[in-house]
Amino acid sequence: MSESYVYGIHAVEKFIRQSSAQSIELLATEGRNPRLLSVIGQTRKAKIPVRFVGRDELSKLAGSDKHQGCVLHIRIVAGQQKSLEQCLAELSQDSLFLVLDGVQDPHNLGACLRSADATGVDAVIIPKDRSASLNATVRKVAAGGAESVALIEVTNLARGLKMLKEAGVWIYGTSGEAESSLYDYDYKGPTALVMGSEGEGLRRLTAEACDHLIKLPMKGVVESLNVSVATGVCLYEVLRSRMACRQP
Repeated sequence: MSESYVYGIHAVEKFIRQSSAQSIELLATEGRNPRLLSVIGQTRKAKIPVRFVGRDELSKLAGSDKHQGCVLHIRIVAGQQKSLEQCLAELSQDSLFLVLDGVQDPHNLGACLRSADATGVDAVIIPKDRSASLNATVRKVAAGGAESVALIEVTNLARGLKMLKEAGVWIYGTSGEAESSLYDYDYKGPTALVMGSEGEGLRRLTAEACDHLIKLPMKGVVESLNVSVATGVCLYEVLRSRMACRQP
């Protein structure tokens, strides 16, 4: 079992609601901010200790000065997250996976988790190497998505994609070199969306493991979107297409 921190009012509130048993202590600044006072009240109601400290100490713990006056000290329970095998055992026609092939910026990973939560993704799959890990910055940017969406680390991403495919999941990889557009498919059935890393895109073995390669139409002068922005666009198109298919 290891320990970590969650910072930012929304992220702290959601963690306490969903995982209060993992909360060790709330460290907060004193003041009259109504939102911060509400967090402190919720923390005390959950019988989690509260300790008042200065902003500098919170910035040091969070690794950022954007903590909004609160940092939650938490314990990480080993084996708490679902495994890929468990997710596949619960597979349904509506299952949706997001695979990130080497997203290394914690802010991008957090934003992807936030979009994943909003669009009903069952699990986000990342490689153990060449990827940002779940830290305080990721949790803050995810705004609760890190607590609601399973984050699965796999040793070999190509092997993980093979497991998805063998279970009946259709795999769509995004690539600027693809001939097909994001809007060419209806995404019926269990689906995995694979996004490449910042700057490099999909690795060769990852691309070869996909059933289809798709791209976002680009009408301006820029060549590509930030990976977290592209992820949000793609996930919402999958959601829109599935909702349209259900209409009579």
